[in-house]
Amino acid sequence: MLPFTLVDSHCHLNYASLGDDVPGVLARARAAGVGGFLAISCRQNEWNGVIALADTHDGVWATVGIHPHEADEHPDTDAATLIAAAQHPRVIGIGETGLDYYYDKSDRDRQKASFRSHIIAARATGLPLIVHTRDAEADTLALLKEPGEGVLNGVIHCFTASQAFADEALAQGFYISLSGIVTFKNARDLAETAKTIPTDRLLVETDSPYLAPVPMRGKTCEPAFVAHTARFLATLRGVSEAELAATTTANFHALFTKAA
Repeated sequence: MLPFTLVDSHCHLNYASLGDDVPGVLARARAAGVGGFLAISCRQNEWNGVIALADTHDGVWATVGIHPHEADEHPDTDAATLIAAAQHPRVIGIGETGLDYYYDKSDRDRQKASFRSHIIAARATGLPLIVHTRDAEADTLALLKEPGEGVLNGVIHCFTASQAFADEALAQGFYISLSGIVTFKNARDLAETAKTIPTDRLLVETDSPYLAPVPMRGKTCEPAFVAHTARFLATLRGVSEAELAATTTANFHALFTKAA
């Protein structure tokens, strides 16, 4: 057991490769020094499942959201539906949501409409917005900057965008979460951006079961692996592993204020 505790700020515990053995997955994570887990939903039919995981397991929280890939399949999931689902005490975030123009699995206008519904829900509930963006920096920022009632904050998850996008998102009050991608040899630009993220706005995540970090490439990613990403970032940023863990965990609780 490591002498400090990390939080995996974005994992898909309900996906079959992890969901078939959630107690084992969580036990291995805790043995690696990971004590908190935000279970992310991507489809409406997942919401009850991730909430049940949060209800059942200590240190697990849940979100409600529609991934941009799924926007075409959920045209009726509006802000009111999200707001109602977010009333559960273990739900601490809205998303993941956003825009993905790399795969374009859903119509772009439909993605924007879904994203706007999530933004409205986040403002209405006061919960952080979990944002996915790929090859859609300008439109993502434009929607985040649209005026609305209530404060909007959140996190750009699995960050792989440009330095300019990071600067704009930070200026809007968002946090930046880094996944195992930052450890990849071909992610030098991302590593340079990772050095610039303010200490009080940095989060770490796995996005498991995807994107296993070095030295676990090729394996099914688990929340335990966030320790490898944190270790890499600590070295990159010139701080101790304990300091990196302490600051990112404090940041998680500062952002997701409903988290105990």
